[in-house]
Amino acid sequence: MDFEQEEQKGVIIKYVNLTRATKEHAEKFKKFLLKDIREENCKVIVDLSMCEFIDSTFISTLVIALKSINNMGGTLKLIAVHSDVQSIFELTGMVKVFDIYKNVKDALTSFKS
Repeated sequence: MDFEQEEQKGVIIKYVNLTRATKEHAEKFKKFLLKDIREENCKVIVDLSMCEFIDSTFISTLVIALKSINNMGGTLKLIAVHSDVQSIFELTGMVKVFDIYKNVKDALTSFKS
């Protein structure tokens, strides 16, 4: 399965089980990501730790989700551990847009502060 989710401590965690997150998966991911975003103040983590590459279309999907979630007063955080994915976020300036963490535990803890 390309995408999975679970809930921990009131936070929805969406897992991207792809080594390459590209335009071929972006629309399906957008539907998967936004289907549960209905309540105000929702907290979402997108775990990209399996991804070795992410393209601009997939990043656009994340930006669309961030705007939708923020408009409802919610928060979206990312997990990105692969150096190439981290570099793409840095090169595109997305490190200023997203809160990016190395693991789910750190992202979950950040919701408490």
